[in-house]
Amino acid sequence: MTRIIADISVSLDGFVTGPGPGPDNGLGTGGDALHTWAFSDDPEDRRILREATARSGAVVLGRRLFDVVDGPDGWDDTTGYGAGEVGKPAFVVLTSAPPESVRLTGLDWTFVTTGLPDAVAAARERAETASSACGKDLDVVLMGGGATVGSALDAGLVDTLSLHLAPVVLGAGTPLFTGGAPRTLVQRGVTATSTATHLTYEVLRARP
Repeated sequence: MTRIIADISVSLDGFVTGPGPGPDNGLGTGGDALHTWAFSDDPEDRRILREATARSGAVVLGRRLFDVVDGPDGWDDTTGYGAGEVGKPAFVVLTSAPPESVRLTGLDWTFVTTGLPDAVAAARERAETASSACGKDLDVVLMGGGATVGSALDAGLVDTLSLHLAPVVLGAGTPLFTGGAPRTLVQRGVTATSTATHLTYEVLRARP
């Protein structure tokens, strides 16, 4: 069964970027420390990255994050999704208007302008198609940014929340949580490595 997994790195004080993020400074000042684990040689970090990306049938991201990864200093052959651990899943971008051009033409991009539920639905369809093709269950991964993940949680669209808690206090930046409806989480996994604490939660559906 295809799950919707929100997967994001976060600081101890709850930020998913440092101060001043933008196309030329995607993670903001000091924000690179959030993703140290993804480039670590720690065997557990490598396993977590490998397993997470291997299950990715489709990936959802917001327009601001797309502008960063598709920008001139964004992804390349060595720094793309999964840092070389996975093939090329479909990418679904939530945006008010598709870009006029795309630099990363080797990736499968779909631009959805009709809201987050439709973006998740489009990604689920792509993931289910990929699951049928490979004969195993693949998931939809919400990789960010923070507003996209937070909105998906508020809308009750997320089945699993995977947080990579970096040992850094950024002081300011883009917060992961900014209020919204209460959610009950059930802890399903904790793995501490030399660079992060990896936390997995099941997100319980709100009762009507």
